[in-house]
Amino acid sequence: MPTLPRLVPPRSPALAVPLPFPALPEDGAAKSGAQRLRTWEIPSTFHCSIIGTCLTTGELRQLLIRAGQEDARTATDHALHGRGVRLAGQRDQAARLLNKALDRRHENSIRRLPRQAGEETLRAIWRESFDRGDIAGPYWALMSHPASPPALVREIFGEVHMLSHLVGSASRLDIARLTLLERELEAEKDRSRRQQARLKAAAAERTGLQQRVGELEEWITRARASAIAAGRSTRAGERRRYAEEDAGAARADALAHRLAEAEERGHALQRELEQLQDLSHSILRENEALEAAVAAQLQAGRGVAPPSPAGPVLYVGGRRNLFDHLRAYAESRNVELLLHDGGMEDSTTMLPALVGQAATVLFPVDHISHTAVGLVKRLCRQQAKPYLPLRSAGLASFLAAISGAGGAYSQP
Repeated sequence: MPTLPRLVPPRSPALAVPLPFPALPEDGAAKSGAQRLRTWEIPSTFHCSIIGTCLTTGELRQLLIRAGQEDARTATDHALHGRGVRLAGQRDQAARLLNKALDRRHENSIRRLPRQAGEETLRAIWRESFDRGDIAGPYWALMSHPASPPALVREIFGEVHMLSHLVGSASRLDIARLTLLERELEAEKDRSRRQQARLKAAAAERTGLQQRVGELEEWITRARASAIAAGRSTRAGERRRYAEEDAGAARADALAHRLAEAEERGHALQRELEQLQDLSHSILRENEALEAAVAAQLQAGRGVAPPSPAGPVLYVGGRRNLFDHLRAYAESRNVELLLHDGGMEDSTTMLPALVGQAATVLFPVDHISHTAVGLVKRLCRQQAKPYLPLRSAGLASFLAAISGAGGAYSQP
């Protein structure tokens, strides 16, 4: 199964400190022969986390509708959650439907837990499932297991509780970054539209000049034909004819020069438009990477994780005040990130060893010295390591590269 990014800190002895939970039976072994617990037999303190973690909003909505609550079709997600929590503590037919829905959805996880299991066995199964990103099923299976000791119940409840806080915080930051990037993208689109309008105006001017040159050439041809037909014999007439031809040729040359200048301006505008289009495409890819990152955080509870680069990633250059953010996002993707500021404070003599440790190398082209760029490229060619120049030292370019949306890596 896909690996869920580890968003919670390692277990701490603080989790073992008794929390203000209801009293739980202390003899887990004595319960080992009993039937699995139903929701109303589990202390109400845990109902909120069970409903929020082990059932989706859609499943809870359908369950409440089957239980006769027709207004659940239009109720908000928060209202549905509250109803589910209240229902978990009841002993009526609707509560039985809720309990069956939990057992049916997490049947595989329930089967994995031996009926006669000790505390260490149950804890080992939880640790392995949690590290793999499989949270919802094992959580319900352990909470309803007759042999789950109170210490283990408090421990897994604390981890799931903190996981919900960390995922919510990360999602809010990603949504804020996504909103900012969308604004930048709209500004770039407006600039691109203005450049396209300038290009069209230059093309129209070029067409007009070409038409004018054609008219002058036609006029010169008619003038020459008229002079020959008239058979002017006087020197004065010849001089006037030659003067007209010379004047027409001079005007044609001047218009041709203007046409060449217009064509050159058109080519320059075309090149500028292509650069803006490349920039727009880069920003679109970074936007897609941020959307994917937000979606990955929202889907974390389902054990779905996007692909990440294989092996350690070395990031050279950039801004030191963003290093903590880069490192935090890399850790959320299970990516080992190596950092070097490109020689501002870190010695460049460390680069050969760091390139040797990395599987891929990234560096922002707008915040790194030419010397560091040349050294990184040379080391990558010598050690046959791929490298990827990033558009900027901002977080968006780094997220796009880590998510595989930043473009192809340059091969040494």
